[in-house]
Amino acid sequence: MNRLTSSRSAAWAACLAAVLCLLSLAGFALPLPGYVHGLMPVGLLGAQGVPRAQAFNLSGFIVPGMLMAWSALGLRAALGGRLAVSARDLPGGWWPRIGASLWLLSAIAFAAQGIWPLDPRDLDGATSQRHASMWTLWWIAFVPGALLLGAGFWRWRRAASGWALATGALVLLFAALPPWLLPGPLAQRVALAAWFLGYAMVARSLR
Repeated sequence: MNRLTSSRSAAWAACLAAVLCLLSLAGFALPLPGYVHGLMPVGLLGAQGVPRAQAFNLSGFIVPGMLMAWSALGLRAALGGRLAVSARDLPGGWWPRIGASLWLLSAIAFAAQGIWPLDPRDLDGATSQRHASMWTLWWIAFVPGALLLGAGFWRWRRAASGWALATGALVLLFAALPPWLLPGPLAQRVALAAWFLGYAMVARSLR
């Protein structure tokens, strides 16, 4: 797979993942009495005991996470040819490849949230704690990955660098935002949108 094909594949995979997650959020929330997007976290739709929770975990977390992992792999493949030459003479020439690997880890952590759903009856239990840990790993892996991609792209792909740095800053801001500034569920959704956008636009900028 050449660099152009890899970047196209990565961009389309991220777009498909975003659409699938959005449709799952809207579709599974609609028949759930009392569910309000601005007040309730995404993971609640897949929590134990919630109707159709397993289906949501599959279409809202696991499959989008797998698509985003494919996007990260495509992004890393798109970097291979360029960096094989440039790593000798550009400072930190391997930074984007490390960044893409961290984005792969972020995607895997996102999918894992569907494997370990929340348990509303035991938020301190093992399963709920694993879900929370995967949420934390999701954004903690993405942010430094975005920084490495942005720094590595700066000299030869300014658009990709800008998208990586901007979406990394947005995810950091909204994932770690104090709840008194913006309700957690709203901040979570903004961070998710920035995450999907980052993969898609960075890959698209490498064409």
